[in-house]
Amino acid sequence: MKRLLYKLLHSLKHNGRDWTVFSLSLLLAFSIWLIHNLSLNYSDFLTVRMTAVCGNLEGHATRSSNSCDVVARCRTSGYNIIKTRLALGSAPVELSFIGQTLSEKSGEIFYITRRELSESAHLLFGENVEVEYFLSDTLYFRFPYESHKKVPVFPVMALSFEPQYMSPDNIEIEPDSVTIYGEPYHLANVDRVFTEPIKLQNLNSGAAGVARIERIKGVRLAENEIHYSIDVMRYVEITREVTINPSGVPADKEMMIYPSKAEVVFKCVFPLISDVGQATFQIEYEDFINSRSRKCIPVPEYMPDGVLDYEIVPEIFECVLTEK
Repeated sequence: MKRLLYKLLHSLKHNGRDWTVFSLSLLLAFSIWLIHNLSLNYSDFLTVRMTAVCGNLEGHATRSSNSCDVVARCRTSGYNIIKTRLALGSAPVELSFIGQTLSEKSGEIFYITRRELSESAHLLFGENVEVEYFLSDTLYFRFPYESHKKVPVFPVMALSFEPQYMSPDNIEIEPDSVTIYGEPYHLANVDRVFTEPIKLQNLNSGAAGVARIERIKGVRLAENEIHYSIDVMRYVEITREVTINPSGVPADKEMMIYPSKAEVVFKCVFPLISDVGQATFQIEYEDFINSRSRKCIPVPEYMPDGVLDYEIVPEIFECVLTEK
């Protein structure tokens, strides 16, 4: 055997360059053969996994909770056969139906037959695949019963402003509530939904945009996004000393407040449109009565136009009630 191999190599005048050319020629020939054979048409059994989607089954989810394998004998190229088999482990094909197409078996279970599959063969297997016949006779899908309720939308914000700028109001969103759909046990613990983080940095003017609503597993949203807007204004800080007055005290009683004065830093729109010195603060008698600590927080009695916000020092005041 060794002598035979030696004679063969000797007859080919074997050397390194000859082997390289021979290997490349062999590889090229194999590639041409493979491409030619894969381009030919073959009949074979193909399997596609699918889920059903139907938007007009009243009281049911729009997407089936299960998927089914569709098996058919098809005629197509070798390329398509390999591609279909490789895709079997990927996400199922979603096939849309109208309510009249799906037949109800019982409760949440609906089914389709070969007839409906034949009409959607090109969506399942592709345009260049000829389906000879289906092995799958009837496919059953579960469309779970679905409840719905309306919940508020909470924007998640990360805002920062340039010095001497602020927002006079909270961010406005539209819509501020959304209807959610799902199985009752999924909806039971959902009382609100949140947006994706809205990040706005170094604001010196108003801003607006769109933010997606965070998805919740097992819950379908009527709206997937909200529109938001926020006003931004320039302000100046003005510090004033104000007197804290009691309010609503019965005629036969007297309420003393300690300290009786406070320092207030007003944040006002620029340019100024009113005199912040006219602002007055008070502590309500009812707040004092309902306070266990006998300490209260003053609230504005009158606030001039153009005041965006304020800080009062101290924040908490001690009150003493006496008889007249």
